[in-house]
Amino acid sequence: MNPTMHAVRLGLQRGRLEFRHSLGSSDQVYNILIAVAYTLVLWFQHDSVVEGSPLSLAALSLPSMIGASVAFGGLVGPAGQLSLNREDGTLLRAKAVPNGMVGYVVGRVVQTSLDISFGLVVGILPALLLIPNLTDAGLLDWLAVLPVLLLGLAATLPWGAIAGSIAKSPQGAMGFTMLPMMGVVAISGIFYPIQALPGWLQGLGQVFPVYWVGVGARSALLPDAAAATEIGGSWRTLEMVGVLGVWAVVGFLLAPTILRRMARRESGADMEQRRQAALQRGMG
Repeated sequence: MNPTMHAVRLGLQRGRLEFRHSLGSSDQVYNILIAVAYTLVLWFQHDSVVEGSPLSLAALSLPSMIGASVAFGGLVGPAGQLSLNREDGTLLRAKAVPNGMVGYVVGRVVQTSLDISFGLVVGILPALLLIPNLTDAGLLDWLAVLPVLLLGLAATLPWGAIAGSIAKSPQGAMGFTMLPMMGVVAISGIFYPIQALPGWLQGLGQVFPVYWVGVGARSALLPDAAAATEIGGSWRTLEMVGVLGVWAVVGFLLAPTILRRMARRESGADMEQRRQAALQRGMG
């Protein structure tokens, strides 16, 4: 078997195994908290009607939350995992094996994708079961949203890897990604129509992938008439594909180079230094 393909196959297996292991970890508390938060937000919104539309605010927020979850997980998840694996020596061991970095990257992509998918099911399903008439989306509508979510994942995953490569610690990676991402979500029309924001914030929000993944998810799950609530009164599908595509292409052009440079600099001494720093943080 081709060595690269063998590494890819091992990466696929590793990603699945690590995802399965994560199901029994304390990390799932986060998914439970997100499920409670989503359900509460949608519950309080389900009686509010969007001005100029027969849709409830909850129906408008549901696909937006799905899109934001994918973008958030695609950026924050790889950044945290990559920085953690630098600290615990996983990355150094991968570097020492022929094509080990290929298998490592494939494994990270697989685990992140499965983590996000599982988180979406756990986060959204309770709201769908508990809130009547939350959405009229059928099977074809849910299938139509998949390409949008995959494009959103492609637009954010490489940037998460870049952030994890630059960060000096897992805490630093969270600082690079989580705090800025929360600000971006706030101006991306996820929990309320973006038109409610000042014009300059509307423009800024449209620069980032979160807004466009939300638009794409809404276009798949909401009726055509709901486009009247969007900027310009349309789904702007070409713009959505274009912006997400640019983020994905630029990210995938930059990420391999930055990852290779980061991997070349990895050494046992560096790993031990980070491990000692982590132990001191733990004792502090």
